[in-house]
Amino acid sequence: MKVTVLGTGYVGLVTGACLAELGNDVICFDIDEEKIKLLNEGICPIYEVGLESIIKKNLQANRLHFSTQIEKSIQHGKIIFIAVGTPTTATGAADLSQVQASAANIGHWINEYKVIVNKSTVPVGTADMVQDIIQTQMNKSAPQESPKFDFTVVSNPEFLKEGCAVDDFMRPDRIILGIDRGKHDLEAKELMHRLYAPFNRHHERTLVMNVRSAEFTKYASNAMLATRISFMNELANLAEKIHVDIESVRKGMGADPRIGYSFLYAGVGYGGSCFPKDIKALQSTAASHGLTLEILKSVELVNDHQKQIMVQKITKRFGADLSGKTFALWGLAFKPGTDDMREAPSLKMIQGLLQGGASLRVYDPVSLSAAKTALSHELVDHPELLNRVEFIGHQYEVLKDADALLIVTEWKEFKSPDFEQIRKELKSAVIFDGRNLFEPETIAERCFEYYGVGRLNSSAQLFEQKDDTKATQAA
Repeated sequence: MKVTVLGTGYVGLVTGACLAELGNDVICFDIDEEKIKLLNEGICPIYEVGLESIIKKNLQANRLHFSTQIEKSIQHGKIIFIAVGTPTTATGAADLSQVQASAANIGHWINEYKVIVNKSTVPVGTADMVQDIIQTQMNKSAPQESPKFDFTVVSNPEFLKEGCAVDDFMRPDRIILGIDRGKHDLEAKELMHRLYAPFNRHHERTLVMNVRSAEFTKYASNAMLATRISFMNELANLAEKIHVDIESVRKGMGADPRIGYSFLYAGVGYGGSCFPKDIKALQSTAASHGLTLEILKSVELVNDHQKQIMVQKITKRFGADLSGKTFALWGLAFKPGTDDMREAPSLKMIQGLLQGGASLRVYDPVSLSAAKTALSHELVDHPELLNRVEFIGHQYEVLKDADALLIVTEWKEFKSPDFEQIRKELKSAVIFDGRNLFEPETIAERCFEYYGVGRLNSSAQLFEQKDDTKATQAA
């Protein structure tokens, strides 16, 4: 089938490349000429496992094309995916300007019946808006005697996890299609089923519902996952106070099939392009209807607090004045498998430590360059603080003469490190584990001072016990 994808961001690139891999004839459009030039050379502008090789393969097979020509791109595809960005505005709402521009271009250049697919994460009612914009632009662009072409707007939200997005696309757990019962909706449904047929040969994964329900499903899914993360982080903070091991609690909870284990890991909070943005957008939608989503409001507050939890542990251990202290940091991206720094917990931690007077030596396997850019934006009002951050390309080199190691992103290479090398390089054998990669008992046996998140027998709880003893004695 002939497919057009408007937007070569994260979702657009994965969608276009993977549909080409399945044998479709795909054009991906973007206004960024430099990005399109790189893509046509087979250079992927984002880090995503397996994506660049798929792009190169399908460029060579002439199934995948990248273009800045909007007329050619829109007239190419029988199915047109809108996969542009919907960033958060100052009010927390989703910025739909790129979606609106895409719809206007479709209305201007449409040349036959098309299925318009909203792939971007958009608020409920966006499909209606896209429908109106396309229709209005068609009426403006076409002379009275020219034919007006029919089209159908479909909602097909993405459920891709950064770091394994290609695998998620090629092996989806579900395909949500929002299609209403209009004049041409049966034709649209048939075309979408044909496009996604390769995923349904052994097991039907497609769920068809009305458009608004499909739009809402994406937000509801991300809101639930974010809620589970903040829920466990809040419990982990309590667990430390009452000498409970949150990891044991997680296993006990997850064994209940009604709960399961996914997204129940305590840590330093969530980040990325989806959860923070979608939580804000859902709250904004609720506010526009006179409602307050109290649970999601708390989810956001807990997550903001959690991003500073390790800074609090560090200042409790070393004192509020961190002048003269140097900390080694492993992991900058918001999660492993990506170089995405959007809303990454590391940014808030670095900022907090710098404001306390500390210096940092930081390492990440893939996101050093992106982290430099993101941190410079974060510190735009205090650029001098950036002088106390060293970006280093080797995980053990950052440890040299540091007062402690802080682990922020759970990259695989951090899970079984050379502890002897760590102790040798560090000034003092102290580890702050923001992702609970290690067992406290194992670290204690290696003579490290260890601070996890909600872990029993961590050094943080030993300090709490000493504080409790002092308080009892004073009483």
